[in-house]
Amino acid sequence: MPQIPLHYVDLRAFCYATEDEKRVEQALRTFLPEEFEIERVESEGHYGDRILVLSARVENADDVRHVLSRLADLEDLDGLLGELDDRVTENTELFLRLDKQAAFGEEVRLGEGITFRAKVEAYPAKKDQAVDNAEEVLERLRDEE
Repeated sequence: MPQIPLHYVDLRAFCYATEDEKRVEQALRTFLPEEFEIERVESEGHYGDRILVLSARVENADDVRHVLSRLADLEDLDGLLGELDDRVTENTELFLRLDKQAAFGEEVRLGEGITFRAKVEAYPAKKDQAVDNAEEVLERLRDEE
């Protein structure tokens, strides 16, 4: 994949008091290059329970390629392509929700638990252009499989 029309990718997962922090981190690492730094921020839930927010911002082109290569394992990449207009914002961001439990088992599925947000390159910075660029990236992923 020669050029990546993404400025960065943000990945985030919440680790609730009932979850094992190492397992949630492992799920997030399913999408990250080896030894990638994960930021940890403690927060508090409505009832005072501890919530740990694990997040990573991937900006380096090779690292973004790595994250995208993991997305290539999505079972329904064609379905995702059909939903791009709903998944790209006016601010040229692509949003996906990935299954945290599946990611713990190193599987890649849409679901709940991990938020994927990518800033799509678009000149001019318009949603239509961002949708086209996101579509191009995902089609390349699909065709490389």
